[in-house]
Amino acid sequence: MQPTITESDKRALVDFIYSTDKYTCGNKVKEFEDDWSEWLGSKFSLYVTSGSTANLLLMASVKELYEIPDGSKVLVPACTWVTNVSPVFQVGLEPIFCDIDLERYSFDTDALPDEDIKVVFATHLLGLNSPIEELKKKYPNAIFIEDICESHGVRGPDGNKRGSTGIGSTFSFYYGHHMTTIEGGMISTDNELLYELMKIKRSHGMARLLSPKFYDEAIQNNPNIDPSFLFLTDGYNFRNTELNAVLGIEQLKRLDSHIDIRRKNFDSFIKRLNPEHFYIPYNDPGNSSFVLPFVCKDPGNVTKLKSIFNDLGIEYRPIVAGNLLLHPFLKKWKDTVKVPNAEILNNNGVYIGNNQFISEEMIDTMFKHIHCLE
Repeated sequence: MQPTITESDKRALVDFIYSTDKYTCGNKVKEFEDDWSEWLGSKFSLYVTSGSTANLLLMASVKELYEIPDGSKVLVPACTWVTNVSPVFQVGLEPIFCDIDLERYSFDTDALPDEDIKVVFATHLLGLNSPIEELKKKYPNAIFIEDICESHGVRGPDGNKRGSTGIGSTFSFYYGHHMTTIEGGMISTDNELLYELMKIKRSHGMARLLSPKFYDEAIQNNPNIDPSFLFLTDGYNFRNTELNAVLGIEQLKRLDSHIDIRRKNFDSFIKRLNPEHFYIPYNDPGNSSFVLPFVCKDPGNVTKLKSIFNDLGIEYRPIVAGNLLLHPFLKKWKDTVKVPNAEILNNNGVYIGNNQFISEEMIDTMFKHIHCLE
């Protein structure tokens, strides 16, 4: 990874700082939201402090809007980021874990539970496609929300960007992701009522942040409360700043070209990955690769692989959090389901970075060293 905030980004930020005295959530935030909606193909977007707060705000708002009872079941994968799962029980719902497959690191469609699932929270992990279409056949009455936090621009079988339709989707602009606002996240939706609810819950539940037609109705329904401080629901302070939004506006201009480079790198990676020694991740034209994942068929090769990376000066990480059910914060659900594929990913997996700074020559050099495993 190299610095992703360019000199032109810095100049745009400095110019903005000298052009105004207002830096809290305002016009630039709205401009970034509108730019993002246009890029994604959604009607509404809401800029927040992180992808994690985006997940919590979306989950809480979906529960409230659709009056989902406490204890209702939400399907989640056994391997994802922790803040895809935490919001489920934080808002009083019950996570139902499902094993993942070893191609897309998403729900294993052969292991889907026969439960009354109210919400499916799908993660498009590491830039790979989650099998949304198959999931909708299994759970036709469920509400679908998508985490695309590290997979900006991943496309479904129809060629459309994931997150451009459906009830809601989340994105992260953390420093190591496809584009960055240093910290920040986005929620996108085509549902106007959900958008309006999330907009006020982003800022304490305050009514005056509603669009005029909804705000006027709230005032009429609550004549004895000063409309300046009229709170319609519980909420948070998940507002982001004008400064971060300026960076987002600039970075978004380069996002498509960076995704193209990531896809080409991933193609080169897949072509060189030996199926005798590694599980091969699914590579479809719609991927938006975040990293280059190695899942060894021989557990003993993981240690050797890490040693090679250390010798080459290549940083590596476990594949997200591995099997989430091993982590202390989920001990309540540890024995609720068998997840053999998540175990393999946990014990045999490691990934390295993929970004616009990676070249085919770098990938070639790495594989010349990795071939010694064979």
